[in-house]
Amino acid sequence: MALVLAPEVPLRDWLEDLDAVSERSPGFFTGRPIIADVSSLKPSKSELKFLLAAFKMRNIRIIGLEGAAPENVDADMPPQINGGKPTGEIDVPDAANAAVAATAAPFGDAPVPEKSLLIEGSVRSGQSILHPEGDVTVLGSVASGSEIVAGGSIHVYGSLRGRAIAGCTGNGRARIFCRKFEAELIAIDGLYKTADDLGGKFLGQPVQVNLDGDSIILKTMD
Repeated sequence: MALVLAPEVPLRDWLEDLDAVSERSPGFFTGRPIIADVSSLKPSKSELKFLLAAFKMRNIRIIGLEGAAPENVDADMPPQINGGKPTGEIDVPDAANAAVAATAAPFGDAPVPEKSLLIEGSVRSGQSILHPEGDVTVLGSVASGSEIVAGGSIHVYGSLRGRAIAGCTGNGRARIFCRKFEAELIAIDGLYKTADDLGGKFLGQPVQVNLDGDSIILKTMD
């Protein structure tokens, strides 16, 4: 599973939209395998080098290229990738041109998603659940090394050990709920805390997370 970033012209505007996504949701691209789909750009070799340098400056790790002319791909560039299975496009409101897709290949048309997403099992290590259209509810647990990214609130009925990023499209009213708090990272509307910031006070407790101004507030639930 990889994300696809699909740059569009004008590239300067697209990069600004990409920066807006990163500002709203710090850590969104951190550690993710990402493919750059340059099909719509049709870049020359120099333009492709510029784009890859722009990604590197933003700490975005590109593992492969899609749609680049073979003669423009040097040996020190990410390899060409094709033949993956698309899983649908994700448009982030207010930065919609930075098209992101949870897929390992070019994405195509996808059905309109529901406002809320229900996951009846657990989220395994290495999995990423991306649902910017609304709430995400997990009836099981969220394993270490996995993550949930939601435009609304996140509800975890089991243990939350991975990363939970709520309100990723600018929803400061989003919240995070879990029955057993062991999170690696929590974030709401661009504000975040890591496990090192949180200490052990709430470890293993049923917790609610919300924003109060520019502060992340954790409270235990009865």
